[in-house]
Amino acid sequence: MAESITLEVAAVTHVGKVRDHNEDSFGHCVEAGVFVVCDGMGGAAAGEVASRLAVDTVIERLCGVTSPEDRRRALEESIAAANRLVHAQAAQDSSLKGMGTTLVAVAVQNHSALIGHVGDSRCYLFRAGRLTRQTNDHSLVDEQVRLGRMTEQDAERSPLKNVITRAIGTQPSVAAEITELPLESGDILLLCSDGLTREVPEVRMAAVLGDSASLQERCQVLIDAANTAGAHDNVTAILVRAG
Repeated sequence: MAESITLEVAAVTHVGKVRDHNEDSFGHCVEAGVFVVCDGMGGAAAGEVASRLAVDTVIERLCGVTSPEDRRRALEESIAAANRLVHAQAAQDSSLKGMGTTLVAVAVQNHSALIGHVGDSRCYLFRAGRLTRQTNDHSLVDEQVRLGRMTEQDAERSPLKNVITRAIGTQPSVAAEITELPLESGDILLLCSDGLTREVPEVRMAAVLGDSASLQERCQVLIDAANTAGAHDNVTAILVRAG
């Protein structure tokens, strides 16, 4: 019987260099192997409200689930519940009208990670010196790239690159994308908002993750790199190392 996996986590969020408040939220429940990053949107404080509601809902619903058979269903249901709650709050309070949030969540059990996401917050795997993206952005330009109608270079320059096609809370229901990833000892998962991915090239992320510094120091270096590049948005990163 394989030994159970051990997890180490580091997390940092920063308002960035342009915004005056932070609409990103994150949360984790290490003993249950649950990690979440959300990037809120909406006027005034609405984005902060949406992202916090979504993170708290997923953490609360997933942290008590210990059965592998129930994990996928629980992840799907927790994201659906977050969507219902954010949508309902926006409908009840006119100051929160139109709020929403992206979401990326990971639920680790034994040697497997379930990844659920909505929007353009991402999950990456760093293994044996190589960084690979595990999520597809639910965005207009990313979908055009996957269809072969736009190059990645064109997508990066597109004025529509911030347009997402799915979000938590903007509609009564939402389809989360759920994938499963086998984990190996030494793997590092990176969950992040687009404030990181828009500022820091993947080759730079890989170099940081391959460093010998502590996990927390590496997480901070990623945030610092985004700030050095201008940090036009809030930036959040969670690193999860499997042992």
